[in-house]
Amino acid sequence: MSTDPSPIRPDDHHNRVLRELVAPEDWSNPTPAERYDLVVIGGGTAGLVSAIGAAGLGATVALVEGGMMGGDCLNWGCVPSKALISCAQAAHDARRAAEYGVQTGEVSVDFGAVMARMRSLRTGIAQHDSFERVRDEGVHVFRGTARFTGRRRLVVGETELSFHRAVICTGGQPALPPFDGLDAVHALTNETVFQLTELPERLLVVGAGPIGCELAQAFQRLGSQVTLVDQAGRVLTRDDPEAAELVAETLVAEGVNLHLGVGLERLERTPDGSQRAVLDPGDSDAPAHLPFDAVLLATGRRPNTEGLGLETAGVQVDDRGAVVTDGLLRTSNPRIYAAGDVTGRWQFTHAADAMARVVIRNALFFGSESADDLVIPWCTYTDPEVAQVGLSWAEVQERGDLELYRAAWSDVDRARLDGDTAGWVKLYVDRGGHIVSATCVGRHAGEHLGALSLAVTNGVKIGELEQTVLPYPTRAELLRRAAGAWSKARLSPAAATVLGGIIKLRRL
Repeated sequence: MSTDPSPIRPDDHHNRVLRELVAPEDWSNPTPAERYDLVVIGGGTAGLVSAIGAAGLGATVALVEGGMMGGDCLNWGCVPSKALISCAQAAHDARRAAEYGVQTGEVSVDFGAVMARMRSLRTGIAQHDSFERVRDEGVHVFRGTARFTGRRRLVVGETELSFHRAVICTGGQPALPPFDGLDAVHALTNETVFQLTELPERLLVVGAGPIGCELAQAFQRLGSQVTLVDQAGRVLTRDDPEAAELVAETLVAEGVNLHLGVGLERLERTPDGSQRAVLDPGDSDAPAHLPFDAVLLATGRRPNTEGLGLETAGVQVDDRGAVVTDGLLRTSNPRIYAAGDVTGRWQFTHAADAMARVVIRNALFFGSESADDLVIPWCTYTDPEVAQVGLSWAEVQERGDLELYRAAWSDVDRARLDGDTAGWVKLYVDRGGHIVSATCVGRHAGEHLGALSLAVTNGVKIGELEQTVLPYPTRAELLRRAAGAWSKARLSPAAATVLGGIIKLRRL
């Protein structure tokens, strides 16, 4: 729940319709019930799933949203970013067309049309997250800012809502480091970059995490000259280093100026009105001064908890401002739960959805389901994509007792025919043969997370994957090839001798 919604710009037809759907200025709040089974604070993914799911089960539910319904995912996260990435992919593929014997001529990008397409698609999807749709699902929808006034009540404006249970789903916002000169330059975040109508000629991206890498590649493909800087020594520091290296090499090959291990001292506007960053190059070859036309700060996110009156409600937060929860997603006030980005657990839409379902079971019924048991996959939508499920790379290194089996796209016929052979899959297996972690890197790698997540969640053994019949030729064959490596490793010389002897006996 944003207490100060980001402006919806530009003021075109698509955005006017979007505002009517997810931030209606003329919304009339309902007469509150005497007491609600569940009050939901925040109308992002976690809040919507909590509210609509609980109402569908017969609970009396209120949802409070003071900003834009749909939250980060709809308005300035998954939806607009993937629309932009798809256009950038189209431009990239068009430039590669000659490799397939297709002559297209010079490729040009109409950035205004790209952004208009994004706004149109976002508005179409917003129908599902609108105030009216949530109301029609049986939820009392209140537009305004929520503030706890006690352990079992809160106010929206001057209206008091009492509850048996509540869930905080207020999401997060960009975490901006205190750079000197930030107010003097054209600084963008993931909440404002999608307001652009003109392509920056020179774009500086600060932060080489998932958001920074995705948008750096997208804007480079759309025609900006992008420079990506990070004080860390590599991109995507939470992912497999080999995967991160492939992404970094691809960014550089496509023209992105990549400077790692570089500190940003300040941002400034020069006397002639131009903008530049003053860097601390360290041991790198980065310049000391870096001019730009726009700077995108992709430096992480922080939870939205300010102004909620959490102390009055007896709800604790940690040093980052995230709401502290136990495995059941209860806060220090056992009548109040939390789900989504505000918990600081995972910052993914699908994780917010999964946590909301845990809250419904535990808050409304006699559930004891733990969010600690959730298997949460994630994907970075660069090209190649980096998809991960199960134990993280760091957790795999800590274990030290897992066996690794891998296969490369270059060994998969469909990938070779498609002309996209960069990347691989790694399957980590425990001593019982169960797949406990998987990393897939390559074109559309995220689409394989369905099968891999099913395997990790349900304790599937790698031998079962190897025996699964898959259609040929498909890219899914990559998974069987990795499982085949496990099968081949099990065939010791002694076993091969025994099997050969059996075959000879069969000849008789």
